[in-house]
Parts: sequence; structure tokens; C-alpha cells
Amino acid sequence: MIDFSTIRQFNFPTVIRFGAGVINELPDHLLSHGFTKPLLVTDPTIAGLDFFKKIVALLETKNLSVEVFSDIHKNPIKQDVLKGGDAFAAAERDCIVGIGGGAALDVARAIVLRIHHRRDLFDYDDLIGGDKYVTEDVPYFITVPTTSGTGSEVGRSAIIADDVTHQKKILFSPKLMAKIVFADPMLTMELPPFITAATGMDALTHNLEAFLVNSFHPMCDGIALEGIRLINESIEKAVHRPDLESRSKMLMASMMGAVAFQKGLGVVHSLAHPMSSLLDTHHGLANAVNLPYGMRFNSSVSNDKFVKIAHAMNLNDTRAEAVVNHLFELNNTLKLPLKLSDVGVKAEHLDTLSELALADFCHPSNPRPVSKEDFRALYEEAL
Repeated sequence: MIDFSTIRQFNFPTVIRFGAGVINELPDHLLSHGFTKPLLVTDPTIAGLDFFKKIVALLETKNLSVEVFSDIHKNPIKQDVLKGGDAFAAAERDCIVGIGGGAALDVARAIVLRIHHRRDLFDYDDLIGGDKYVTEDVPYFITVPTTSGTGSEVGRSAIIADDVTHQKKILFSPKLMAKIVFADPMLTMELPPFITAATGMDALTHNLEAFLVNSFHPMCDGIALEGIRLINESIEKAVHRPDLESRSKMLMASMMGAVAFQKGLGVVHSLAHPMSSLLDTHHGLANAVNLPYGMRFNSSVSNDKFVKIAHAMNLNDTRAEAVVNHLFELNNTLKLPLKLSDVGVKAEHLDTLSELALADFCHPSNPRPVSKEDFRALYEEAL
């Protein structure tokens, strides 16, 4: 039995301080490394919450000069990053602390890149080999997750959308990994049920899709299966009757999903990304609604892996169909929509969504090839 009230440290893939109350170590950590002027990057909602204000007060109590940047969209765009870089320079900051969910941490990481790399931001797009231009030092970077979803706190990339085309780009470099993560499950305790559910299903999608990718990476496969198990046994309680154990397991499984998907992702993310960029749909929600349909699409080519997924989910029936049905039931139990029409998708959106999905960077690693016609059919099935 794990005592989640105890703070622990483990070093994979970076230094992670994990446990209830670990956020209180942040001021002394900064001071011990010679930093006194952090730029805190977060989103507008978190910036107004009590726990964030307490973090700011905690830092200021130790005589640190705090600057907050929160002018970001829930689905980040290039302008968010450029504004954040200007804020860093104008306030003469010496380090960056990303606090929040995927949007805040992606923008924070992209600002880290921007400070000493002044080419057009999308020149650094990983899909065109842009990481070769990441040659300069970057500011000291710390991440503090406040949701259990993207796992961005342990990532090396940021997903930022083009302001005009809405196409999402990946900014990647090993230099962009946080030097240390302060993963405090207490910061997730007050999340409302909907956000807990949507971000939790995002984490489940990461683990499921990473496991199904065919490339050889048994270590990531093992991490993904354990992430699936942890989410399956804790997500309902975390949403409806949250306690420290359920929130801790979700936070851990979220980080595990982000580690596992270095293998790649798949069709579900390529269905979800266009909804976020075109319709401003919450990313986790978009994944949640599309997840059962995408898993059904893949079931014909990944039967052996679905048996292992069923075991990780503690299902008596190990057929792929049982896993798909379980995912529908899970969305229903978490009070998440089962159809795209319930989240604002209309028939007239499907052509554009299908084009954006085909151009997305995730589906090439899907175990089953996906055509534009396949994307259209999946959207129609889910509508």
C-alpha cells in the first residue's frame, strides 16, 4: 500500500518531486539555484484561483520577484508564445515556471524556446526537422501540473496552432524538458468533475494509443499498460468522490502516458486535434468522445494488444468489442458526451475536419493506415 501523503523523488524522464504538499519546496529550489525573478506561465482561469494565488504569495514571502503571464488561449496559438516571450524580456526574468494543464505548459515550453531562438516560431516545427535550429541555451524551466491529462510536465515538445490555418505544429527539443517537476496531487483536488473527467480521458487516450503503436518499445508498452490500469481503477472516484489516493494515481498515470507516447499516438488524436483548432473544443473532451470510435477502428489489426488492454482494465471479456463498450460506458459514467453533435460539431464541419485530420502528425504511427475517407467515416459515425 502506497502512502500518497509522503513526498518522494524519482528521476525519469527528468527529476520529479511527487507528493502532497511538494509545491512548498518551489521557493527554496529556485533560491538554491540562484533564481529570484521567475515568470509564472499559466492560463487565465488558473491565474484567478486561490491555489495559484497562494503559490504566488509563497514565492513572494521568500522575497522572489514574481511576474505572471496568463494571456493564452485554451488551444494555444503562436501569438500566445510571442506575447509570453515579450513579457519575459520586458520584466527581465531569469527563469520560467509553467503551472497548469496542457495549454499553459505547452505555451511555457514554447516561450522557453523563444527566448534565445529568434527565427519564425514554426521554423522549429519538428515535422520539418526544425529541431536542428535549437542550438542555443534556454532559460531554466520548471513545470507544475495542475491537471491529470496531457502529462506535458514531463514532455520535450509543445503543440502550438497556426493562428490562421489552425494546423497544429510540434516544437521539439530535448533542451525543452523541465529541469524538475513538482507534481503535487493536492493542486488537482479542487478541479471540477468535468475537467477531471475530460483530462483523465485524455491521459487514458495517451496510454491506449501509445500501447497500440506498432514500433518496438517494450519499456513504453509496460508503462502504458500500468497507466491504463491506474486510470481504470481511479478515474471514477477522482471525478465523483475525489481523495488523495485517486488524484495521486491519476496524476501519476498522466505522466506515464506522456512518457509512453514517445512511441507515437494515433487516429484518436488526429480526430481530436482539428476539433480543438477549428472549433475550440477542449482537447481532452475531443479525445474522450472520439476514443471508442477510434479504438473500434483499430480493433481489426490489434487484437492481441486489445486482450492485454482488457486485462489491464480488469474486464472479464477480453474481446476488443468489450474494451470499446467499456470506453462508451466510462464516458457515460463520467457524464461526458457520447456524440460529436453534443460538443458542437455539425455536418458542415466534417469536410474541413477531415482535411485537417489527414494533415495531422499523429495518425502516421497508428497501427491501421487512415485515409481522408476513413476520417470522414469516423466523424460521421461519431456525429
